[in-house]
Amino acid sequence: MMFMFIRACLLLALIGFMATPVYSRPVAVKFNDIDYDMAVKIDPINRTIEGKSTITVKQPRELQLMLGAAFEVTEAVFNDGPLGSGRTDPHQPHVWNMASPFRQQIQFVIHWRGPLLPLDTALDHQQTLGRPVAVTGEAGTFLPDGANWYPRVLGQLVRYKISIELPAGHKGLAAGRLIEETESEQHYRASFEFPHPAEGIDVMAGPYVIESTTHQGRNNSPIRLRTYFHPEISNLSGTYLDSVKRYLDMYESLIGAYPYTEFSVVSSPTPTGFGMPTMTYLGIDVLKLPFIPATSLGHEVLHNWWGNGVYADYRSGNWSEGLTTFMADYAYKEAESSEAARDMRVGWLRDFAALQPGQDAPLTAFTSRTHSASKIVGYNKAAMLFFMLRDQLGEAVFQRALAGLWNTRRFKVTSWQDVQKLFEMISGQNLQPFFTQWLERAGAPAIAINAAKRDAAGSGHQLTLTLAQSAPAYQLRVPIAIQSQDKTETHWLDLSREQQTFTLALAEKPLAVSIDPDARVFRQLLRNEAPPILREAMVNPATETMILTENAEVRKIAAVLAEKLQQRAPTLSDSGDQLSASPTLIIGLQSDVDAWLSTRKLPPRPEQVGITGTAQVWTQGRDEGASLAVISAKDVASLEALIRPLPHYGRQSYIAFEGRQAILKGVLPLNAQWIKVDDH
Repeated sequence: MMFMFIRACLLLALIGFMATPVYSRPVAVKFNDIDYDMAVKIDPINRTIEGKSTITVKQPRELQLMLGAAFEVTEAVFNDGPLGSGRTDPHQPHVWNMASPFRQQIQFVIHWRGPLLPLDTALDHQQTLGRPVAVTGEAGTFLPDGANWYPRVLGQLVRYKISIELPAGHKGLAAGRLIEETESEQHYRASFEFPHPAEGIDVMAGPYVIESTTHQGRNNSPIRLRTYFHPEISNLSGTYLDSVKRYLDMYESLIGAYPYTEFSVVSSPTPTGFGMPTMTYLGIDVLKLPFIPATSLGHEVLHNWWGNGVYADYRSGNWSEGLTTFMADYAYKEAESSEAARDMRVGWLRDFAALQPGQDAPLTAFTSRTHSASKIVGYNKAAMLFFMLRDQLGEAVFQRALAGLWNTRRFKVTSWQDVQKLFEMISGQNLQPFFTQWLERAGAPAIAINAAKRDAAGSGHQLTLTLAQSAPAYQLRVPIAIQSQDKTETHWLDLSREQQTFTLALAEKPLAVSIDPDARVFRQLLRNEAPPILREAMVNPATETMILTENAEVRKIAAVLAEKLQQRAPTLSDSGDQLSASPTLIIGLQSDVDAWLSTRKLPPRPEQVGITGTAQVWTQGRDEGASLAVISAKDVASLEALIRPLPHYGRQSYIAFEGRQAILKGVLPLNAQWIKVDDH
């Protein structure tokens, strides 16, 4: 009788399908509530997949399953009863809505099959990020969870086992522990298990050469390391395996034991860059870059702690990208030198200054990177938040809090509020004002020195400073550099009002003062403090584009380049038009660019780039308006060669290219604004 009641409830719940399915991010569930066993057979040549999904739900709960519209359900049952196909319209996804909670453990078994889209190796990274589709071909297979290529459990975390079958010559993997692997003249088979709550299942495959080694982790736990590389880059395996070992040692010492039994570096035929638990999936051309093992690889390894080990609660914002950027990309600069670290902080502030009203958003609204503006907030601003938090708490307390976050939140969905509470518990401080202002407010404070006066005070001096900030006021610890005859000292001032006066007793006579010349506070840069960078023309929606030729072929390529840089159709203006106050992107061949600059009585090409290489890119500030970004190419082929690499150089003030290779680049220095101290 009980089984018949459950079946009746399920059949009622299955009536009605979602017309526009919405994928919701995971919410907290009990560990091991849902087990997902799947077997898939992939044919990259004929571009087909078939699979069997067995989903066991152990606790009463509402449930929703979804399978993409392109796939056919050949059989679907629950506890040996019919489940139905999940749709009535063949153009809609299969959706099974179980609105009534189950009263006992229940199991679904769904057999499905269908076509996969052809792999398109011409896609760039941005297109791949914005196109979560299941693709396959001779060069590789990528089945991202968001493509609905299997019956997904929406809005829940699951633990899973998956077995993958491929034709001989191809090898595949999913996140998790490799539990079985066999290869014959006809087939390759591998099985993986992910025993922790997971957000979804991604599968990668390709004509891989596999290299493997074992690394002894913390407490002598063995960690299996692998590279799944295309044959043309298999010689890089040793470098990547050695680098992974170094990063595992580093982050185990800083945070805690690595949470998994393996880590793999997997090559993609498209220019991707994804991090999943136990692996990273990077484009072949990316893996060839000599600096990747020393930079981006560490970022992906660290995600196994933050993001793939402690899960971000996307409902309140994704903190994991900021913390990973701070402990990886920024930490490597700190290890290099204090100057390199400062340059990265300055770069974050430059990037933020390039945003226009409406492009910024609070950190609580950031979930994942979708365009350059979102990266500036979700990665850079969030990383600066953790930098400022470390400045406030001190290195020792900050590190203890990170270890505490890891020990208490492993494999749990964790919000910004959870992060705050943990740091408050470890530090003993009330951090509510700090987190509230940096998380819930868009923008950044603008800080200025309104007055700086000196008085004699016994054998020393008294400096009176009046600071102002934009309304509504932030609570800030502001570093003020004070320059005397022989040295420069930094004093920290607690600024909490829109205008506030401070008095400092000094031994040396103060000559000049400057706000935060070391870029330790996330703030709006002062006018003329930062020379322009290419990103200003990339992210500003008002940017206009001038193409300095009537040649149809050049104009076509220039328009494509402008669209790639701005991630939108460019706003074209005639080269003879008067320059507006908006940022302007100038594109042309070298002779046309030089003639146009001369006619406009604008500064000639800077000596930093000259006519070096086959193409040159630089920025120019303007007193009467926003900056110019100039792209000058030797010929049509040289201009076309910029389409793929140039969008990655937004933080630069100038770049020279030889074909697709950047052979020279640079950022003009920050102009710290020094204010002369007046005598009373």
